Amino acid sequence: MKKNEKIDEGLKMIDRVEFIFMLISALGCGIIAGVFFAFSTFVMNALARLTPAQGIAAMQSINIAVINPLFLGVFVGTAVACLLLAGSTLFRWQRPGAVYLLAGCLLYIAGCFLVTMLFNVPRNDALAVVDPVSADGAKLWAGYLNSWTAWNHVRTAAALAAAALITIALCVESRSSS
Repeated sequence: MKKNEKIDEGLKMIDRVEFIFMLISALGCGIIAGVFFAFSTFVMNALARLTPAQGIAAMQSINIAVINPLFLGVFVGTAVACLLLAGSTLFRWQRPGAVYLLAGCLLYIAGCFLVTMLFNVPRNDALAVVDPVSADGAKLWAGYLNSWTAWNHVRTAAALAAAALITIALCVESRSSS
């Protein structure tokens, strides 16, 4: 095998690995968008109908249950895959669909992962230590419902847009290689 053939084989392998990461990222973004969409459209509305003590207790339970390998695997795994893809895109900028891929990856990282860490998790942490039946709990709950849900809308939109952009990148790339 000649040197150029080895290089071509290596590039084809990189393309296959990147395709798999793109597919995983698009699916992960879509799954996370669906989870967050559910909270934005009905879960938080249902919790708001409960008494503050019941709503706080339910959300505290949700915040404990969400820390599991399946959810975290998809949520964090998608962020890692997007980070790796964003980095590889910078080195292969001429590739068809690179703009869509980079935009989608950065949107998930910033609009979904970082928003979660900077805005939703601190609110969850504050809620975790409050006594659900206390006056402080009721006061915190009123603000929590509005601010947590507003940031969740941001996460939902970012994850959905990221899924769409990465899917577009996949389509552009597959059309150019056929």
